[in-house]
Amino acid sequence: MSETREKPDPDQITRSPTANDNSKKPLGLVQSFRKSFRKGSEKSAPSQTSQTEAAGGPSTESASSPVKEQRSKSMKRSKTDPNMTTSSEFFKSSRRSLRFSSKKDKDHDKVAKKELLISEAAAAAAEKIVKEQEKKEEEELAEIDELYTLPELPHTPLSVMQISKLIEMEVLEEAHLNLLAMRREFQQQQQCGQDSPIDLAKKEKDLNLLYMDLRNKINTIVRDSNSMPSRNKGLLVPVARIIQEEEKRTDEPGGLPGSWMEAWREAVSEGVRVKVESVHLEQNTAGLSVHLGLLGKAIVDDLESVKRELRWSYPPSFRVFSTYVKGYHRTVGQHMKKLEQQVTELKDMYALLDWIINKYSSEKIMGNLSLQPEMVEESTELELEENVLQELKDKYCSRVQVDLKFSLDRIIQLENEEVWMKKKEPTKFGEDKDSPFHAIYMTVDGIVKNTQVLDKDLGTRVIPSCLQELEQFPSRFESEFVSRCSSLRPQPLWTHYHISYINCFSALQEHMEVYNSPSPAESETFRKEVKRLMSRLMQSLEDQFKEDVKPFLRRMMTRKWLSNNDDFDELYQRTTTLYENCTLLTPQHAQVFVSHLHFHVLREYVGQLMKNKYSCKNRKHEKAAAKIREQWEKLVDVFTDMTLTHEWMFTAGDDLSDIIGQKNKADIKEHLEPVVMHYPDFSRKHLVALLNFRGLVRGREHQLILQRFKELKQKVDSRNGRVDRSRMLFGDMQVNVNTGFLSSAPMFCFHFLLPDS
Repeated sequence: MSETREKPDPDQITRSPTANDNSKKPLGLVQSFRKSFRKGSEKSAPSQTSQTEAAGGPSTESASSPVKEQRSKSMKRSKTDPNMTTSSEFFKSSRRSLRFSSKKDKDHDKVAKKELLISEAAAAAAEKIVKEQEKKEEEELAEIDELYTLPELPHTPLSVMQISKLIEMEVLEEAHLNLLAMRREFQQQQQCGQDSPIDLAKKEKDLNLLYMDLRNKINTIVRDSNSMPSRNKGLLVPVARIIQEEEKRTDEPGGLPGSWMEAWREAVSEGVRVKVESVHLEQNTAGLSVHLGLLGKAIVDDLESVKRELRWSYPPSFRVFSTYVKGYHRTVGQHMKKLEQQVTELKDMYALLDWIINKYSSEKIMGNLSLQPEMVEESTELELEENVLQELKDKYCSRVQVDLKFSLDRIIQLENEEVWMKKKEPTKFGEDKDSPFHAIYMTVDGIVKNTQVLDKDLGTRVIPSCLQELEQFPSRFESEFVSRCSSLRPQPLWTHYHISYINCFSALQEHMEVYNSPSPAESETFRKEVKRLMSRLMQSLEDQFKEDVKPFLRRMMTRKWLSNNDDFDELYQRTTTLYENCTLLTPQHAQVFVSHLHFHVLREYVGQLMKNKYSCKNRKHEKAAAKIREQWEKLVDVFTDMTLTHEWMFTAGDDLSDIIGQKNKADIKEHLEPVVMHYPDFSRKHLVALLNFRGLVRGREHQLILQRFKELKQKVDSRNGRVDRSRMLFGDMQVNVNTGFLSSAPMFCFHFLLPDS
C-alpha cells in the first residue's frame, strides 16, 4: 500500500480514508527544505532579491522543489556578494586604508553601501519567505478527520495464509479489508446454516487467529511508534481506522473480545513503560540523581515528539497527547514505587522526594513550555499507589535519625582522638565556631532547612526526629568523657574540659530553642537532658574543688595556723585559680557556680572555729582575731568582680572577730547583738564554741555572756518570727564542744572538783 498519495482536489466532495492524511508532506522534509532555503537566501541574497522582485513574491515552484536541487542552488554565490572577498581585494583594501582616501575610494564606498542595502533587503525577503513557509506547515499539521469512508470490501477474501502474510508485511489496510470480507462470509454462513458446525468452528478459529495477529501487530506498531516515528508514522493512519472500524463491530460475531481502543491505550502505556525502563540507572553515588535527570528529559522529549508528530496520525477522538500524558503519570508512578523500595541513603531519598513532589509537575518536566498549550487541560500529578509517598517520608525521617546518630557518635570519637588522647587544651572553651559541637547545630539546621525547601510538612516532621536522637547524646558523651578522662583529675586540664563542655552544651541547647514551637515535647525533653548533664559537670567540678581545699581548711584555727600562713596561702591560691577558671564559663552558669563555691569556702573557714581544735590563751586571742579579719577580707574579695548571691554572709568574719578579739571579757556582751541580728541560726552552742576558742571556757563572765545572748535571742526571734532558710550559715555546722548542763553551771559548782580543793 502506498504510504503517500497525491493531494486530492479541494472541490472533491468525498475523500478516501487515507487520502486526507497521506497528502501531507513529511515534517522532516519540510524542515530540511526550510533549513536549506534559509542557507540559500543568506548566501545568494542579490540573485534571490531579483527573482523575488520579478515574481512579485515567493515562487510556488521554488517552495516545492526537491531538497537536493535547493541545496545545489544555495551553493552558488553572486559575484557581487560582499561576503566573497578574494585575497587580492583584501590587499587592495589594506593599501587603501594606509593612505588618504581619494575620489575613487569614495565612489567605491558608495558602491559598497549600495551592495549592503541590497543584501539587507534580500535577507528580509528571505525571512518573509521562511515565515510564510512556517505558516503553511502549521496549516498542514492537523489531525485527520474523525469521519471516513470504508473502501469496498473484496468480493472474495484472500486465503488465511495470504492475509497472515499481509499482516506480517504490515500491509494493514488490505489485510483488514480481507478480514472484514472473511468475517462477512462467516456471518452469512452462520445465518444460513449451510456449512457444518465443524467448518464454522474452523473458520471462526481462523478469524480469531488472524484478528489476534492483527491486534498484536497493531500493538507492536503503537508501542514502538514513538521510538521509531519515521518507520511507523505511515502505519498509524490505517491503525487508527482499523481500531475505529472494529470498535463499531464489537457486538458482531467473528471478532475478538474486548475493546480495541482499550488495547490501543494499553499499547501506548507499554511503549511508555519501555521508554521509562530504557533510562539507565548507574549503581554509584550519583546514580539516582543522574537517572532522575535523564528520566525527566526522556519524558519531555517523548511528549514533544507526540505533540509534534504522532498526534497528527490519529483522529481527535483518540486524544493521543492526553493518553500519553496519563500513561506517563501511571507508569512513572509505578517506577517511583520500585525506586522507593531500593533507596537506602538519605541523599537518594531526598532526590527521589524532590523529584516526585517538586520537579515532576514543575516547568522542568510536565510544566515544560515546549508542551504548552496542550498541557493546560491535563493534570501534572503523578499517579502514585496509596501510601507510597507517606512510606517514603517515614523512611526519610528514620534515616535522618540514623545518620544523625552516626554524626554524633563520630563527634565523640573525634573528641577522644583529637583532644582527650592528646591531652589537648580546649580552644576558647566551647565558643569556637569550628568545634564539633557547633557542627551539631549546623547539621540539624541544615537538615531542617533543606527538608523544608523540599516539603514544608516533611520539614516539620523531621524536627522531632532530630531532637529525639539528640536526647541520647548528652548521656552518651558524658559516659565516654568520664571513662577516658577520669585519670586527669585533679589536673587543671580536667577542670578546663568540664568548663568547655558546660559551655558547649549550653550553646547547643540555646540553638535548639528555635524548635520549641514546632516540637515542644521533644524540645523540653532535650532541654532537661542537657540541664542534667551540665548540673552533673558542675557538681563534679564543685566536688573536686572541695576535695582539693579540704586539707588546707582542716588546718585552719590551729596552733600552726596562728603562726604560719602556708595553709591559708594554698587555700587562697586554689580559690583564686578556680575564680579565674569560672570567668571562662558562660555568665549564667558562672554566677551560680561561683556563689556555691564562695559559700562553701566562707562557711568552712568559719566552721573551723566550732571544732575546738585550739584555745587562745595568754592573750593570743587578739592576734587570732586580727588574723581572722584579714583572711576573711581576702576570701570575700576573691569574687568581687562577679555578682554574687551571698553578700549577706560577708559580715560574719567581722562579727566573730569582734567577739574573739575583745581584750576584756566583760566587753564581749556588748558585741553579741550584731551576730545575733545578722544570723538568726547562730545558737548557744556556736557561742560556747567561739568562747572556747577565745579561751573563755568557764566562770562568771562566761555565764553572763550566755545570759545576755539568751536575752538577745528571744528578742530577735519574737520580732523576726520564722528563720529564713535561704540564709542559713550556722544551722547544720558541726560543733565539737560539750554544750550540756555542766558547761552552763556556775563556777562554784566545780570548786570541789578542782585539784587544789
